[in-house]
Amino acid sequence: MVIDEILPRAVREIEHIEIPMPDGTRLAARIWIPADAEATPVPAILEYIPYRKNDKTLERDHARAPWMAAQGYAYVRADLRGTGDSEGVLEDEYTEVELRDGCDVIAWIADQSWCDGGVGIVGISWGGFNGLQIAALRPPALKAIVTICSTDDRYADDIHYMGGTLLIDQLSWASVMFGINTLPPDPAHVGERWRAMWEERLDGSGLWLEKWLGHQTRDTFWKHGSVCENFDDIHVPVYAVSGWADGYCRSVFRLLENLKAPFKGLVGPWAHKYPHLAKPGPAIDWLSEETRWWDHWLKGHDTGIMDEPPLRLYLQDHAEPRPHYAERAGRWITEPSWPSPNVTKTTFRLGSDGRLAIDGDLPDAPMDIASPLWVGVHGGKWCSYAHPGDQPGDQRREDAGSLTFETVPLQNDLHMVGDASLKLTFSVDRAIAQIAARLVDVAPDGAGTRVSYGLLNLTHRDSHEQPEAMEPGRLYTVEVPFKHVAQIFRAGHRIRLALSTSYFPLAWPAPEPVRMTVRPADSRLILPIRTDDGREEPEFDPPRAAAPLPLTFEEPPRSEWKVREDRDTGRVTVEIRDHEGAAHIVPHGFFHSSEGEERYSILPSDPSSAEGEVVWTHEMRRDGWSVKTVTETRLIGDAENFRIYARLRAWEGKTLIRDVAWNPAIPRNLV
Repeated sequence: MVIDEILPRAVREIEHIEIPMPDGTRLAARIWIPADAEATPVPAILEYIPYRKNDKTLERDHARAPWMAAQGYAYVRADLRGTGDSEGVLEDEYTEVELRDGCDVIAWIADQSWCDGGVGIVGISWGGFNGLQIAALRPPALKAIVTICSTDDRYADDIHYMGGTLLIDQLSWASVMFGINTLPPDPAHVGERWRAMWEERLDGSGLWLEKWLGHQTRDTFWKHGSVCENFDDIHVPVYAVSGWADGYCRSVFRLLENLKAPFKGLVGPWAHKYPHLAKPGPAIDWLSEETRWWDHWLKGHDTGIMDEPPLRLYLQDHAEPRPHYAERAGRWITEPSWPSPNVTKTTFRLGSDGRLAIDGDLPDAPMDIASPLWVGVHGGKWCSYAHPGDQPGDQRREDAGSLTFETVPLQNDLHMVGDASLKLTFSVDRAIAQIAARLVDVAPDGAGTRVSYGLLNLTHRDSHEQPEAMEPGRLYTVEVPFKHVAQIFRAGHRIRLALSTSYFPLAWPAPEPVRMTVRPADSRLILPIRTDDGREEPEFDPPRAAAPLPLTFEEPPRSEWKVREDRDTGRVTVEIRDHEGAAHIVPHGFFHSSEGEERYSILPSDPSSAEGEVVWTHEMRRDGWSVKTVTETRLIGDAENFRIYARLRAWEGKTLIRDVAWNPAIPRNLV
């Protein structure tokens, strides 16, 4: 990382300002503007998220926002209603109130004396989501957006469900927000109002996991905020960014394929991070790239960015299987459009002898698979944050419980770019079943690196809106879509397709053990193969940013991921610890600490034994003031219901002021 200690333009920081909403609620923001912006107004960039401008994102913002302001922009970091120092209560993701507030914030920004009237939205994850959603509402001052690690489809391609299966990341993410929603505003900014605002949040934000589990199909709840419902609602230019290790890379391709507005797409090897901070590397000089975008669309400068190909991808080379990578070898490629004329869909046939081949005579006989429920323990998270353990490890252990098909060693390098798919013909012995399909790069020494995968709840084979139970013994043919990827399979390596009837703890298992009978001769694997033009695309410069925020740590950030097995019962347990650090923000005299502990466990042949538990502990203090909250969420399920056990405790100083428990049962709907 190149640190720009001296910026090209003096910057003024407004630590706290309150933006009035039409209903009287006031939203808090931190703003960085060029020192002369009152005399010479500039365009503004808004980041609008719930992650607390004063503490949780301040380290990141401090290195990013002044740098952007020094390029001639006002950078506005606003807290959503009910978060950080903003008034009100946050009751869910992407509510109509949130999006209406966002439009009102944009109008307020455009009307300020330091703004020239033009506004862009930037955001990663939540801020990438609501950037797209607000763009679809067309606030007049909004001129362009940058959306990073986000989605156009809240049901089919978000942290809640994948292919109609229940993602365990839904429990994980709900628990993260359960904790954040318990945190108070900073009394240094809101004064004596802090306690009433805090108590309103503690009593009003609710149990989001209960709400989300109440919507197990693609209903109007998930359609709200899914811009794929009508891509034509978005008129402003969009720059979409993601990474292969991120959960959201597929949306970049769909946006390019469907938006009529000007578009740029970028996908690196990264997890769920800004590209200048991202791992696996290489991280890039994203701030300069982003500035080129804003200069073009907010200042009217010809930066050349729209003369370049619309899609830039990182073509990954082979990597030894590891649950964490600091760097991925590869090179950048570009595509003129999507679908790309450089990519051809190539069909591979399956044989009952385990072969995977483009041509030749392959034997055909029914093949059975009933995976032990520990298949998936080495699958990592749906959405990787580049923490140790959260990417997939060596697939040989998973493949031992799967049905596998494999090519002969490749004669030449094969470049796969795009989304594979599996046409699978099968029968099952239960009314509810799922399939996990993995694409594995098998090295000459036998090590298996997962390249991509797909999940499908088979009751969703025809519709995510109206699932239908399976008829045991009946023959079905379904299509299983895979995540997009750009990957080199080296000469001498093999391509392996692995099929399993479960994938825990990435996805919650079907309610009963399932045996699947596959018909190989009627099944096909389709791979997107790219013709390599041999062109060398230029590399990005190394990442750069402004000077870091002065912090001292009582405990530095760290992450752990452990897999344990009870050799007596066979119960497998995944334990995850994510300590975000116990940090003093030196310039502000503020201390904050956040630690999450996750535990997922299952017996090898009993789906009803699956359980997940997440605990978050938050502490904040400054002179004469301290708070602590602990949130606990446990999820279990039987054949008929999911059951949540949740608890919230909050302390002011050493006094317990809230101890609230939930215990709802949610009927399973063919999940």
